[in-house]
Amino acid sequence: MISVRRRGAARLAAAVLASGLVAAGAMATAGTAAADDAPPSRGGATATLGGLKTFDKAVIHDNGKDQQVGAGLFEMSVDNGGSIQTYCIDLHNPTQSKAKYEEKSWAETSLANNPNAGKINWVLQNSYPQVNDLGALAKTAGTGPLTEKTAAAGTQVAIWRFSDNAKVDAADPQAEKLADYLEKNAQNLQEPKASLSLDPPAVSGKAGERLGPVKVHTNADSVTLAPGSESAGGGVKLVDKSGKTITSAADGGEVYFDVPKGASDGSATLTAQAATKVPVGRAFASATKSQTQILAGSSESTVSATATANWAKKGAVPAVSAEKDCAKGGVDITATNKGDEAFTFELLGQKYTVEAGQSKTVTAPVKEDQSYKFTISGPNGFEKTFSGVLDCKTSSSGGSSDTPSSQPSPASAGGSTGGDTSGGDLAETGSSSNTPMIAGIAVALVVVGGGAIFFVRKKKATAGE
Repeated sequence: MISVRRRGAARLAAAVLASGLVAAGAMATAGTAAADDAPPSRGGATATLGGLKTFDKAVIHDNGKDQQVGAGLFEMSVDNGGSIQTYCIDLHNPTQSKAKYEEKSWAETSLANNPNAGKINWVLQNSYPQVNDLGALAKTAGTGPLTEKTAAAGTQVAIWRFSDNAKVDAADPQAEKLADYLEKNAQNLQEPKASLSLDPPAVSGKAGERLGPVKVHTNADSVTLAPGSESAGGGVKLVDKSGKTITSAADGGEVYFDVPKGASDGSATLTAQAATKVPVGRAFASATKSQTQILAGSSESTVSATATANWAKKGAVPAVSAEKDCAKGGVDITATNKGDEAFTFELLGQKYTVEAGQSKTVTAPVKEDQSYKFTISGPNGFEKTFSGVLDCKTSSSGGSSDTPSSQPSPASAGGSTGGDTSGGDLAETGSSSNTPMIAGIAVALVVVGGGAIFFVRKKKATAGE
């Protein structure tokens, strides 16, 4: 691999083949099932939740009751290097300790149906920590003196008013003034682009062809490209449009899989990796039903994306990918066929046919909070599995009267910026004691077999949804 973006990037890129990201995005080779593989990531940063670190108190007014919670910045450690800060955009759900998060588009989260999503981005761009001169922020907002803790709390309160339509006030008077200022002045900004993605994430064709293109989208100066280990044995190379072997690409660059003529039917992967700051306003979601977050700040961090190629000498040659579609309440399964015969697959008991040279997208409906697993099979041992949990709504977005999460943190409310670290009279915790058991049941049911397996995972406070 070659270096990307300053000295730190080389260190981060060196871990790519050892990381779980390659396996997570890899398509099984011909004849090998992928049923137990983790669902492929669309690309970007993956991180582990560290907890609520810089915060003060807020009071939620819900169904005639007042509840005091911690409000402020979470911290996450990025896989293979880096750290990010986030705010919660999912007030009524608890966090899960050490939950794994992935960078997501707004369309894959509750922001898909939120007309105020762009205002949340404005709040992030115009408040702490992006505006870290607290004196200047206080002057602009007319709040009086702010600390890191009260600035974070006021920012979080303003975000909750837009993300959850919550009736919530900051406990500190200056933080409340900041929240009011941000809410009043917020404007709709566009969704930020992904830190790194590959489009499409799956391609197909015949041996002897260059399969692709796969287009690189990134805010990094350059990304490292690495073929999967299965590519070298089959003579598959990563090349540009002219056929020249490449090991890196910039934003807008195109990558092809060069498959030798006469190669046995099979598949291959490529991994793109870079070191960059994740754009403020990117959403982060977890498959473990932990509070959805939105990015407020980022160090230089490792970001990755994978793409797959599938080829055969004759017959149907499918490429299949999936993406959550919160606007439609389901998962979009996209199948492309670059072979010379029709490709037929079954989804939820219904058969779909993609003619040679055509593409088809089918939305598989999934209920909110349901676990899903879809396995798409094809000729020559082709098999691709997609699994996850559809988490597209905040509890209150469906019109329910759920009680807010008792604290948006997986641990006791102890701030890192000094002051009261006991949590005062904050509610106990945002973590549900039932969630480890629920997660265990989820894993057991999801791996029972192929096809689509569903079960309902209720939000902690939801009753009769």
